[in-house]
Amino acid sequence: MELGWLVCGTAVLLLLHVLMELSPTVNFALRIGFYCVLCLVSSALAAAACLVVNGGRTVKNMRIIKAVVKTFKYFFGLRFEVKGLENFEVEGPAIIVSNHQSILDMMGLMEVLPDNCVQVGKKELMYTGTVGLIIYLGGVIFINRKSTSSAKMVMSEVAKTMTSDNLKVWVYPEGTRNCTGDLLPFKKGAFHLAIQAQVPVIPVVYSSYTTFYNPKTKLFTSGKIKVEVLPPIDTKGLTPDDVTDLTDRCFHTMRETLFRLSGRPS
Repeated sequence: MELGWLVCGTAVLLLLHVLMELSPTVNFALRIGFYCVLCLVSSALAAAACLVVNGGRTVKNMRIIKAVVKTFKYFFGLRFEVKGLENFEVEGPAIIVSNHQSILDMMGLMEVLPDNCVQVGKKELMYTGTVGLIIYLGGVIFINRKSTSSAKMVMSEVAKTMTSDNLKVWVYPEGTRNCTGDLLPFKKGAFHLAIQAQVPVIPVVYSSYTTFYNPKTKLFTSGKIKVEVLPPIDTKGLTPDDVTDLTDRCFHTMRETLFRLSGRPS
């Protein structure tokens, strides 16, 4: 009986391997499915560790989450080449902005995440099972994107908490995932926040995933991701009238860097 199960299991694995080699769609579906299962199982284990070590919701839990997620790249054959980590070493709080490409961004985020840094995420993430639980325990700040007034209130509270608790706040200014190899226009919330709190903006750019990951063509293979942390942009003395200029400056700097890292002419 045991030999029969072993033969059956081996046959299934071989069949899946052949299908993955022959069909990009099957390969994509299986890899995404495995990624989702890995996230759910790892989140459950990390949540237990966070509760035991730190007792509940705190940014300190991000160290545990970071250690767990940094192992994911080995399952998918992803390599990270990182430059500019010294630019995170600013005194006091800061706003970190980066491009947002896919569900794989979590791996890139944890590869470079500095200490005492929380992310801003959509409220819907709270309802994603153990993943929602672990990001809640990690101190992620949730906003309701469908309610402008609610989002503004949350961001106002973030400004106060960021200053009082000496936190860095990570924001995706595109507002949604974008795997086109370019940037979407930036929303201004992060830049309003930076000027309101008079803290620097630190841009982080990840090279395009399109050479190894593309949901439209069902491409998901191994690959290399270049990451560059750019020098902080000072906001001291800026007023709300400067938000548009700050947003545009950051957008163009990050877009040029994205094209350079991706080996694409600007």
